[in-house]
Amino acid sequence: MKAEIISIGTELLLGEITDTNAPFLAAELPALGIDLHWISQVGDNQARLVKVLKRAWQRSDLILTTGGLGPTADDITREAIAEVLEERLKGDPALERELREFFARLAREMPLTNLKQATIIPAAQAIPNPSGTAPGWWVERDERIIVAMPGPPGEMQPMWHEAVLPRLRHRTGGTIIVSKTLKTFGLAEARVAEMVAPQLSSANPTLGVYAKADGIHLRLTAKAQSQEEAEAMIAQVEARLNQVLGKHIWGAGDDTLEAVVGRWLLERKLSLAVMESYTGGLLAATVSGCPEAAPYFKGGLVTGSDEARVACGVDYRLIAEHGGEGAEIAPAMAEAARSRLGAAVGVGITGVDEPGTVAAKTFGTYHIGVVTGRQRRLVTGSYPGDRARVRRWAVAAALFELSKVLAD
Repeated sequence: MKAEIISIGTELLLGEITDTNAPFLAAELPALGIDLHWISQVGDNQARLVKVLKRAWQRSDLILTTGGLGPTADDITREAIAEVLEERLKGDPALERELREFFARLAREMPLTNLKQATIIPAAQAIPNPSGTAPGWWVERDERIIVAMPGPPGEMQPMWHEAVLPRLRHRTGGTIIVSKTLKTFGLAEARVAEMVAPQLSSANPTLGVYAKADGIHLRLTAKAQSQEEAEAMIAQVEARLNQVLGKHIWGAGDDTLEAVVGRWLLERKLSLAVMESYTGGLLAATVSGCPEAAPYFKGGLVTGSDEARVACGVDYRLIAEHGGEGAEIAPAMAEAARSRLGAAVGVGITGVDEPGTVAAKTFGTYHIGVVTGRQRRLVTGSYPGDRARVRRWAVAAALFELSKVLAD
């Protein structure tokens, strides 16, 4: 089954809001064995929406629309679908009754404009919307399906899970598609692709390589007649990838680097403290953002000057010799944070994140120190981009190095 997603709303084209509906639906379809071929965005213009819908009707088996089901004049999804199918909109007494009951529960009078949401065409069946006033449509004709859902994610997602997904699952049957993402760090995208080249040529499971903010991700996708068979196919390829990429793989699925580090700290009953200048507190904010961080995260120190580093416990003679941005300072910062805050593990980050300084040629270079009672590591790296990107990458690099230390 070939699917197409159409996100409707002028606010999307103006950049006023980000379309989260299309990515959500795109992630849901593979498990149904449905192949997504196209995603479109169109504004609140009936003529243009009709054109997009006609094109989708010609090339797709399943068309999922979001948005344009409200009560105002610029909500034109119902009218556009009716025009494409050459059917007339008519008021539905049952839908009107549900709308009036919805407003009665809120102790509010229903505006007459909302009656628009109680209209429907003969080919459509209304999809209940327990979270709002806009019912969806399930339209089935000529071996094609249009599912129209509201734009607000808080309404669309419950409608999808409760009404649309079960119905599509019943219709598709047969092929199951299962995906799994492995996450790596420390290797360039081209290098990862080179190392996994034999798997990239596989037709089933397929393997994709993608550059992300926390490293290089590998997405495995298998098609089979059952969930168990698909998972077994993925497991075989995953085992080979683990052999090839080894410790560069730090997580899978929804894992984040900070959550992986947190699990290691909890499992080992260790605590963590950080001192950072290069990243300006971003490492501490990332670590403390985990809901389970309180038992293991002692705190963070942000040192924007050599005087602040000395005040927090870094030996002034070391700074005088190497400078506050020198590689040797990172482990000293880690040790000082560990000692000052009474933690088992310390992480320090320093480097050059200011373009235009006398050290501009090293802009983007970071130094990471990780210190425990038994280990002392120093990692130096660099990353291209603006200051914000460099800082995010340095935090990811620090968490990855910390995860390796904790795993040893």
